[in-house]
Parts: sequence; C-alpha cells; structure tokens
Amino acid sequence: MDVVRIREAELPVDVDAIGRLWLDYLNWGNDGLDARFGFRLPVQEFVERDLASIERFLPPAGRLLLAFEDGEAVGTAALQSLGTSTAEVKRMWVAPECRRGGIGGDMLDRLISVAEAAGYGSVRLDSPLFMTAAHALYRSRGFMDIAPYPESEIPDRYKSHWVFMERPIP
Repeated sequence: MDVVRIREAELPVDVDAIGRLWLDYLNWGNDGLDARFGFRLPVQEFVERDLASIERFLPPAGRLLLAFEDGEAVGTAALQSLGTSTAEVKRMWVAPECRRGGIGGDMLDRLISVAEAAGYGSVRLDSPLFMTAAHALYRSRGFMDIAPYPESEIPDRYKSHWVFMERPIP
C-alpha cells in the first residue's frame, strides 16, 4: 500500500503543484457541469485569481493542505475566512485514481480542527449537485444543507445547480 502524507503547503515551493491540482479539480468539475447542465465556468480565471491571492488560505486565518502519495501531490484542500466567526472549505480535491482511501476525509478533518482552534463558530462550503460522494463525506462530518450564502463565489444564475452546507463548531 502506498503511503499518503498530508501536510501544509510550503510556499513558494508548492505553487506549481497547487495550481495543477486546482486546475485538475476545476476542469473535472467543469466537465461534470457541462455534461449535466450545459454550462462551463472560467476555471483558468478562478485558478489565476486564487493563486494571486493565495495568502487568504494561509495561517492564521486559513490553511492550505496538500496530500502526497509516493512524492506526487494527489490532493488539496483549503480553508479561508469568511469573517470572524465563519470559515469556508475551498478547492477540496483528490485525484480520481486516489479516491476511496480516506485522503479527503483526513484533509477535511484537519481543516475542521484548524477552524475550531482558530475560534470559528462554523464552517461552510459549496459543491455542485453531482458531487454526491463529496456530499456524503461532508454530511458524515456534521455538515448540513443551508441556503446559498452571500460569500460563495458561485454566480447567482448557477446556484440552483449547487449544494450549500454548513457545520457548526461547538
């Protein structure tokens, strides 16, 4: 069995791996949106914007994780602040060939722990409707469906194709 290691991103060393994983994730998601709903989002713009403002995913208010298998980056997950009491999970992705091994759950658990330690009262996220396996993971960690929240990057005209979730932090 391959050993998976999850660690915080080290910048600037990991920027290329982060950009590649974010682009892989958003292109994969775009293919799903196009196949099911007939639209695509400007993923290259999203990745460029996120890389240009990557500090929002860094401590103390956020976190950026990478998962490595045999030295290759195969997963990523980020946390950013939506204000003093709410954090948001962003760009959670595990390469398809590496799924079902617990990597996503381990990264999500770490982000929830970071949010708790930082004093956030809740964690939110958004995810396309077709990502049902991700929704099951989120629900297993206490996330519940909520109405769309204003800080989400999803354009209003597409929000009906998304699930919005929140998990309180006790």
